[in-house]
Amino acid sequence: MRIGVIGTGRIGTIHANTLSRHRDVGSLILTDADTARAQELAHRLGETAAPGVEEIFRWGVDAVVITTATSAHAELIGRAARSGLPVFCEKPIALDLPGSLAAIAEVEAAGTVLQMGFQRRFDAGYTGAREAVRSGRLGRLHTVRALTSDQAPPDAAWLPLSGGLYRDTLIHDFDVLRWVTGREVTDVYAAGSDAGPRMFREAGDVDTAAALLTLDDGTLATLTATRMNGAGYDVRMELAGERDQIVVGLDDRTPIASTEPTGPPAADKPWTGFLERFGPAYEAELNAFVEVVRGERANPCDGREALQALRIAEACELSRRQRRPVHLAEIASGSPPTVP
Repeated sequence: MRIGVIGTGRIGTIHANTLSRHRDVGSLILTDADTARAQELAHRLGETAAPGVEEIFRWGVDAVVITTATSAHAELIGRAARSGLPVFCEKPIALDLPGSLAAIAEVEAAGTVLQMGFQRRFDAGYTGAREAVRSGRLGRLHTVRALTSDQAPPDAAWLPLSGGLYRDTLIHDFDVLRWVTGREVTDVYAAGSDAGPRMFREAGDVDTAAALLTLDDGTLATLTATRMNGAGYDVRMELAGERDQIVVGLDDRTPIASTEPTGPPAADKPWTGFLERFGPAYEAELNAFVEVVRGERANPCDGREALQALRIAEACELSRRQRRPVHLAEIASGSPPTVP
C-alpha cells in the first residue's frame, strides 16, 4: 500500500512516522508547502518527497492523509474523492458548515471513505468510559464535566486561522461527549473570556470558554477550555450517574494539586501537550485507517460524525456572541448540496 501524506508539520510528522513503520504500508509520498521540511522528513524516514500536491495524485497512491492547514482540508478531501481515494483528515473538515457539507457531498457522491481525526475515540480512558456508560455501570447518567486546558497559547499568527476555541479545541470534547454517552446535544449556552493576552481580542477569539450542554435524555454536561493553563496540559472527563462516578484523564501526570492534607501530591512530570498525552491514540487511529483502506473494519469516525461536532461548536459560538441559549435545531444539518 502506498499512502500520500499532505502536510508534514507536527501532527503530519507523527502520522508519517506511524505509517512508515506499519507492516501493511509499503511506501509513503510526503509533501508540504514547506518543501524543505517534507524533504527532510522523507530523508529521515527513507520515503519519497513530492514537490507538491499535484504529484501526490499524479504519481499514484492508494490513500491520502491530510494534515495541512484547515483552510485546505475541504478542497483536498474533494480532490481525493474525485480520484476515488480513501482519505484520513485531521479535524475539522472545514471552518464552516457549507464547506463541510460540500466536502461530505463529494465523498458520498464518489462512494469513497473519509475518516476524521478525532483521536480521543482511540484513547484507553475514553474507551473505558464509553464501556462503563453503555454497560449500565453508572446507572442513569445525570452529569458530565469535561475540560481541555492547554499549557501555553499558540502563536498569535495562527489564532485567526484556527476557527476559535470552540471549533479548534472544544470540538474534541463535543465529539467524544457524543461518542461516550451515545446521546445527542439539543441545547447549548456558552460564554467566553478574552481577558488574557491582547492577541485573542485582536483575533476575535477568547482564551477561556465554558458551555452548558443539555443532552437529549436530560443529562447535563459542562465543558470548559483554556489556552492559559500554566500547570500543564489537562484533559479530563467526569461522568456521574445514580450508581457510580468515573473520571477520564486522572493519573500521576494530571497537572492538578490538592489542598487537602491527605490529598495526592502534585504531578512530578505533568503532561505538556496533546502529542504527548495522546501519542498512543494517534497511532491507533492511523492503524485503524489502514484497516479501513484494506476493507478490514468499518469507518470509526466519518464525515457525518465530524459534522455533528462542528454543529455543536457553531451553536456555542453563536451563543457566546449573542449571549443566549441556542437550540441545535437552529444550526444547519440538512443533506449536503448536490455534486455537479
